[in-house]
Amino acid sequence: MSKLKIFSGRANRPLAERISKEAGVELGQLEIRNFSDGEIWVKYSDNIRGDDVFIVQPTPPPAETLLELLILIDAARRASAKRITAVIPYYGYGRQDRKDQPRVSVTAKLVANLIVTAGADRVITMDLHAAQIQGFFDIPLDHLYASAVFSDYFRKKNIPNLAVVSPDVGGIKIARSYAKRLEADLILIDKRRPRANEVEVMNVIGNVEGKNVLIVDDLIDTAGTFVNAVAALKQHGAKDVYGACTHPILSGKAIERINASEVKSLVVTDSIVVREQSPKIEFRSVAKLFAEAIIRTHNNQSISSLFDVDKDKGY
Repeated sequence: MSKLKIFSGRANRPLAERISKEAGVELGQLEIRNFSDGEIWVKYSDNIRGDDVFIVQPTPPPAETLLELLILIDAARRASAKRITAVIPYYGYGRQDRKDQPRVSVTAKLVANLIVTAGADRVITMDLHAAQIQGFFDIPLDHLYASAVFSDYFRKKNIPNLAVVSPDVGGIKIARSYAKRLEADLILIDKRRPRANEVEVMNVIGNVEGKNVLIVDDLIDTAGTFVNAVAALKQHGAKDVYGACTHPILSGKAIERINASEVKSLVVTDSIVVREQSPKIEFRSVAKLFAEAIIRTHNNQSISSLFDVDKDKGY
């Protein structure tokens, strides 16, 4: 069997180090640097000929994280790696998954094409913004869910009279999955988005009066949707409001908005490096989840048990 090797780009090396530790494998050595004009240069210091190579690199902004991933894949292919798996904890451009307006790009599909063309043989990712992105790839893709990590966390907190809230219709399936595991009620927020990154909360569907509430979402960007949801729930009589978010992009004034909101705490994963800290944000690592997926993939074992799928509901 080919040798398992894990490498990391610069987008989230701390997570890659935790994954390697959980997998019991030393993180591989490579050189990545920028020329004076900004061009990215990559060289694998380790010999990877005939090896099973896993490259850990989320692709949040800036776009250089994606370009760096492509260069890492290409360099591994040219170094004669036997199999190359792109481990992408956060799949950037996932929100551009359809042509919802004339003359726009379906960028999520474009990114998938680039990763395949660069030479990746497989992809392991987590909590895609839209499940159909899995079908954009012409190579095997394993889609993990952070709900396993979050569900255990909130189950141990044993929050009484809990209701799980989806901040929009698109997130109803994942919210239902949380509600089932936490034996909680399910609430939906109907929202209207006048333009990109602007949200107007319209209606709370369900009774939250006197209940503790958990808002679950795959990502938080500017935090507009999230803080508006918190405000709407509090106006409808919710007691304590918690949040669970897989990918903490937290751009612009997101941290400031979260700190000023009435949310009690927001739990996020380490899929993305958060540059600015907040007393309201708690972190839970997904390193063990990815390490297990990497080991099972290397050993050609099934990883379906890691998907944390609500089979009854198709999620």
